[in-house]
Amino acid sequence: MSLALRSAAKNRIKGLSAARAFSSLAQRPAAHAARSNASRAQKHASLWGSMTQRRWATSTSEQSSTVDPAEVEALQCLEEGTQKLEEGDVQAAKALYQRSVDIKRSASSLFNLGVTHYHLKEYDEAIAAWKESIALQPSSADAHTNLASAYIISPVSRPDLALHHLHVAASLQPEDPEIAFNLAAVLEACGRLEEALAHYKRSKEFGVERAAMHIRNVSAKILGQKMKQAQEQAQAEPRKGDA
Repeated sequence: MSLALRSAAKNRIKGLSAARAFSSLAQRPAAHAARSNASRAQKHASLWGSMTQRRWATSTSEQSSTVDPAEVEALQCLEEGTQKLEEGDVQAAKALYQRSVDIKRSASSLFNLGVTHYHLKEYDEAIAAWKESIALQPSSADAHTNLASAYIISPVSRPDLALHHLHVAASLQPEDPEIAFNLAAVLEACGRLEEALAHYKRSKEFGVERAAMHIRNVSAKILGQKMKQAQEQAQAEPRKGDA
């Protein structure tokens, strides 16, 4: 099962591309869904294939008046790692990102390291890297989105944690259509159809055309549930009369 990756624009600082510097936002505690929701989500694994994941961080950070040699080397490794990732050499990119992390831990280097772990299906390592990246920069909607994808696709799926991080991502970027779509997909798999429908509609409103098909499917499921409930209620009423 593959997830679509989203490319990111490059910006340069003194000849080096640095990762996005996000503003600070307090972390929120993870929500824990009922076990029945988790089991339902695992039965609907086909939905995860339509989720989108953010690619790698390549944006701007504050320019400093003083040059830290360690930071310069870490940024150089970050840029070289991104070049290798664009060339498709994930292992080389991973080694360079790990080197960047070892020299100077930053949200961006950890974010990109998580991307390589994810590509290599090292989901526990990807989760660990993205969690640490979020701890350093809690307002990264991309990191929350990617972490949600890892929680879904990992061998022990955690849709409850995925929903938490997608809700955070949606609060950070409420008009992002891909986040809305991913949130809708997980909600649908968890059986929360009314909520899923609302987010699919938001996704379509913001430009994700494939959401239209999911809107029709979820609407049909909701209608089917209502018809079943009405039928069960109608069957129960004569029994009450007999009693």
